Amino acid sequence: MKLNLSTVDRVLRVVFGLALVVYFLTTPFKAVGLVGVILTVTGLVGWCPIYRMLRVSTRRHAETPARS
Repeated sequence: MKLNLSTVDRVLRVVFGLALVVYFLTTPFKAVGLVGVILTVTGLVGWCPIYRMLRVSTRRHAETPARS
């Protein structure tokens, strides 16, 4: 699995995802919680399946870890 999220993209996804999960816990909107979980997981993992399908990447070449 090739990472396709930049550091900024990952941080924003985790922050907004956790905010949506907290919002879900205080309101009865189930879809909001699901979106929050998806954003948080993709941010932590560094890979987004939608970006993959669209062949989009916010990760710069310099951010790619060097192979041994």
